[in-house]
Amino acid sequence: MSVFLILVVIAVAVALFVIGIYNGLVTARNAYKNAFAQIDVQLTRRHDLIPNLVEVAKGYMKHERETLEAVIQARNSAAAGLSAAKADPGNAAAMQQLAGAENVLTQTLGRLFALSEAYPDLKANQNMAQLSEELTSTENKVAFARQAYNDSVMGYNNRREVFPSSLVAGAFNFQEAPLLEIESPQKREAVKVSFT
Repeated sequence: MSVFLILVVIAVAVALFVIGIYNGLVTARNAYKNAFAQIDVQLTRRHDLIPNLVEVAKGYMKHERETLEAVIQARNSAAAGLSAAKADPGNAAAMQQLAGAENVLTQTLGRLFALSEAYPDLKANQNMAQLSEELTSTENKVAFARQAYNDSVMGYNNRREVFPSSLVAGAFNFQEAPLLEIESPQKREAVKVSFT
């Protein structure tokens, strides 16, 4: 009878250990999904600001219709990518699509702002200045939210891959979570130095 009792105690201890690991994995997965929800909030705000920015610019940049249309098209593509990623933040293909669409949007916005420099009246427009400032602020919030998301993903992926959690993760099909890597053109450009 005492051998049976020892076996029951061991079985209960193992079950509690597995339950603890499982609950930790679920908690980590929920943390990265919540972190993605914060990215969703900021990217949605970014996407909502862009049509207003284009409307203000339209009045001044009548000859730049192609650029304005490219910005709206890139915005719509980024919004569609966000919807796909929001449906399943653990889907690597959806996250890659979102990152690509956001990179294209950033590039087209850069072209819009570069062209706006050629229109002094547009640069001086109060609405344009305010929208540009809100967009810059939102870009910063997106960067912070993305960093928090990627940190949560790393914590989840680490927890999922270490032993003995990897055994429980494999048994219950906990999939690897993808990072969200949106390129920042400012970080990719080489610094130009001139001594003349």
